[in-house]
Amino acid sequence: MKGTRITYSLEELSWIETYSSLPRRDAYVAFIKKFGRADVSLDNLTALCKRKGWFTGRTGRFAPGSVPVNKGQKIPYHPNSASVRFKKGQLPYNTKFLGHERVTKAGYVLISIGEKNPHTGFERRYVLKHRYLWEQKNGPMPPGTRLRCLDGDRQNTDPSNWEVRLSKRPKRR
Repeated sequence: MKGTRITYSLEELSWIETYSSLPRRDAYVAFIKKFGRADVSLDNLTALCKRKGWFTGRTGRFAPGSVPVNKGQKIPYHPNSASVRFKKGQLPYNTKFLGHERVTKAGYVLISIGEKNPHTGFERRYVLKHRYLWEQKNGPMPPGTRLRCLDGDRQNTDPSNWEVRLSKRPKRR
């Protein structure tokens, strides 16, 4: 009963401590059978054991070196699951290949090129398409310069639409 103090005799406490390694439900059934206490519930017995530090010894973890129950068994097969599994060599529908383009929030077009990304080490990286095409046609940009769009359309990546300007940004310290 909640809110009512339950007292246990010394004999009951020593019995509970002795059998505290049993699963709580089994210990509770045996306790009721031996002592006939109708006022003690499973929750009361569990709370008493926790307060006294009488644990069952089970941690919920596999001990080192223990063998899993399903070792050597095959995974259950359901025929409907085969239709949604990846086949060998199959790529996901959203795979991005070399040359893939995307548009940034600012309206610039990025293109995936076959250079190693210096930040992540991945085999491809995204660069600004207008700058990439301009450098392919005219060579590398001089330091301290940037490209400016002539017609105002940032998605027009034709090199003739872009001109080199001096950068007005202050140098970082």
